[in-house]
Amino acid sequence: MKKVLSSLLAAFFVLTIAAADFNPVSAESIDGLKKKIDELEKEQGGIEEKQGNVNSKKNDTQSKINENLNNQQSVETEINSIDKELTETTEKIQAKEDEISKTNKQIEDLTNKITDLKNQIEELKKEIVILQDRIKEREELLKDRLRSIQENGGQMKYIQVIFGAQSFSDLISRTTAVNTIMDQDKSIMEALAADKKKLEEAKKEVESKKAEVESKKAEVEEQKKALESQKHELVSLKGQLDKQMAEKEKLMAKLEEEHGHLEEIKLTLEQEQQILNAEASAKKKAISLAQSKKGELEQLAKEEAAREKAANNKESGSKKPSSNSPSNSSSSGNSNGIFIKPAAGPITSYYGNRYHPIFHYNRLHAGIDVGVGTGTTLRAPADGVVSRAGRLGGFGNVIMISHYIGGKSYTTVMAHLSSMSVSPGQAVSQGQAIGATGNTGDSTGPHLHFEVHSGGYGNPINPLPYVR
Repeated sequence: MKKVLSSLLAAFFVLTIAAADFNPVSAESIDGLKKKIDELEKEQGGIEEKQGNVNSKKNDTQSKINENLNNQQSVETEINSIDKELTETTEKIQAKEDEISKTNKQIEDLTNKITDLKNQIEELKKEIVILQDRIKEREELLKDRLRSIQENGGQMKYIQVIFGAQSFSDLISRTTAVNTIMDQDKSIMEALAADKKKLEEAKKEVESKKAEVESKKAEVEEQKKALESQKHELVSLKGQLDKQMAEKEKLMAKLEEEHGHLEEIKLTLEQEQQILNAEASAKKKAISLAQSKKGELEQLAKEEAAREKAANNKESGSKKPSSNSPSNSSSSGNSNGIFIKPAAGPITSYYGNRYHPIFHYNRLHAGIDVGVGTGTTLRAPADGVVSRAGRLGGFGNVIMISHYIGGKSYTTVMAHLSSMSVSPGQAVSQGQAIGATGNTGDSTGPHLHFEVHSGGYGNPINPLPYVR
């Protein structure tokens, strides 16, 4: 909760004024006022010192906030740079994948071509085998013919066949037959040789194409390897960039969380500064009232002294017993049971460290919570002066009252109110209706949050020993 010092000593002034109106003025009452003025001025000095400390802390916090924002800006710039590089790298990876996809298509096409060429070669091999079989058959036929000639006449030649003709017409027939046989044999041999040559050339051409395609395939596969290597480097770079991005985002989250804490501290200090200003203003008012009352008492003392002197002169030296002045009726107070509970209801949460239901971490619960519904009448826990009545951060609507009881200063805090019927500087009496409970500020449901600060705001104590 927020930190500030105590305010006015209303109960004391009520008692002092009442005594002054109906009793003779005594040096003791004037001395008492002087003492209270000195105490108020001392407390005012303490408030001014705390105001200076708050201003220093506020400036220091603002400096930290500025540094935090600069760090956030720097990290944001780095994140943007990494994000840009990540985008470029991702685009390059996609480009490489497209190139690899095209290369895979080329490899697939080339593989299909190689398969086709292999099939062609196999077909040509089959045709060559068939042709070789035909050539072999023709060679066997020629061998048989030559073998038959040898068997029928030894060294007989085609000329003998011709000269063996019985007539001219037989000669013509024999000559034609010999020529036909010789032409057929020649044509067969030439055709076989040509076919064999053609097939050999076709086979050689196909094998050459196959070698060329295989070379192209090997070249494309090397390109694919290079692309895969480049892609691997890019993926590795992307991994590094992703890691850097995660680290920067983690740092940014930490800075944003730190910034939130600093802003909360700044807000707390600003609220503390507001409360200190209100306390200082109330303290000045108290000093002014005390000094005014002291002046009135001194004037009354002079008038009383003059009356006594005149009475003494009139009675020619006879002494008139002076009236006993009343003792200063300041409350001796009691360390226990000096406050009433501001609203009737059961205590639902006690003073001490606890897990905060909204912020989800352990912190000091600087007061007690009273389980009451919205609109329940709120009463002043003791006589005092309102130092603050308004909206204040997590408190929501809050009333703070300064008390002076038994020679000690206290500040009570009542928070999460739905309405307030008092204003700063207003004197209140114990049990007086000052507002209504509610559910404003950092609250999970209707209730009254009640704090007691000893020596002024900023020193919370357990309220239970002080509440009757």
